[in-house]
Amino acid sequence: MQGERRTRLWTVVVAALAMIFLAPWQASAAENQLSKVKVAVVNGVVITQAEFDRAVKFASEQASRMGKTLSDAQASDIKKVALDKLIGTELLYQESKKEGVTVDSKAFNDRFAKWRKSFPDDEEYNKVLKALKLTDAEMKADLKRGMTIETFITKKFVDRTEVSDKEAKAYYDSRTNFFKQPEQVRASHILIKVETGAKEPDKAAALNKIREVQKKEKKGEDFAALAKEYSEGPSRTKGGDLGFFRRGQMVKPFEDAAFKLEPGEVSDIVETKFGYHLIKVVEKKPESITPYDTVKARISAYLKQEKVQKEMAQYVDKLRKGAKVEVFVKSDG
Repeated sequence: MQGERRTRLWTVVVAALAMIFLAPWQASAAENQLSKVKVAVVNGVVITQAEFDRAVKFASEQASRMGKTLSDAQASDIKKVALDKLIGTELLYQESKKEGVTVDSKAFNDRFAKWRKSFPDDEEYNKVLKALKLTDAEMKADLKRGMTIETFITKKFVDRTEVSDKEAKAYYDSRTNFFKQPEQVRASHILIKVETGAKEPDKAAALNKIREVQKKEKKGEDFAALAKEYSEGPSRTKGGDLGFFRRGQMVKPFEDAAFKLEPGEVSDIVETKFGYHLIKVVEKKPESITPYDTVKARISAYLKQEKVQKEMAQYVDKLRKGAKVEVFVKSDG
C-alpha cells in the first residue's frame, strides 16, 4: 500500500515536471538539424531545440485535449514554462547522480514492461519510436533517467513530508462546501423506445405498450421482473436499476418525475426524447456533508502533494541560482 501511495503522489508530482518521461528525450543521431541547435546549457549539458520543440508541442497538446484555445500570450507562457521545466529536470537529474541514486533493475524492467503493454503490438510501438526518432535503447535510457529523478524526489521530498491530523481537519473545516453531497435518488425504470422522428402510429404503438405494462404493475406484478421482460433500455438486465443519480444527470422530464417520488412509488407514464418510461424510486438520499473520516485520507494526500510541489519548486530555484545556466533562445519567440 505504501508503494501505491508513492506512485499516486508521483503521478501528481510529475504533472509539475510533465516532460520528464515524454519531452526531455535526447534526440537520436538521425534527427534533423534541430538536434544540433542549443536552446540552453545546464552545467555543461546541452538542451537542444528539438527537445524544446517537443516539450512545447507536448504541453500545447495537453491544453488542446482540455479544450483550450491558446492566445498568443498563453502560447508564449507555455514556451517559457517548457524551457524552465527542461532546465529544472536536468538540474534534478544532475543532483540525483551526485547523490548516487540508482534504479533497481527489476523495478525498471517491470515499469518498462508495463509501459510496453500499453501498445497493442510491436508495429504500434515502433511507430511511436519512429515518430520520436528514437531507438529502443534510447527509449529505455530515457525511461531510466526519469525513474532516477522519481527515486530522488521520493527520497528527498515525498518520504520526508508529513501532514498532521490538525492540518487535514483545518482544511476540511474551512471548506465544508467542497464536501457537500447533493440530494440523490436510486431509481429503476421500464423504457419503451420511440425513435427520433417516429411517425404517429409508431408513437401510439409504443404508448399502448407502456400502458399495458403499467396495468400489470398496478395489479401487483414485480417491477424488476416487468423491466427484464419489457424494458428496451440497457438497464433491463438489472431489472431496470439505474443506481443513484443527482440532478442534472438525467433528462429533465425523467429527473423531475423521479425526484418527486417517494421510495416505493411508481410514476405515471413519463415521456422523454428516448420514449416512454415508468419510474420507480427505490431509495432517496438527502443533501449531506461527507464526514471528515471518510475524506481524511484524500485531504492528507492532497495537502502532501501541495507541500511536495512547493518544496520541489523552491529546491529547483535554489539549484538554478547555484548552477551555470546559459539560455540561447527567447522562450517567447
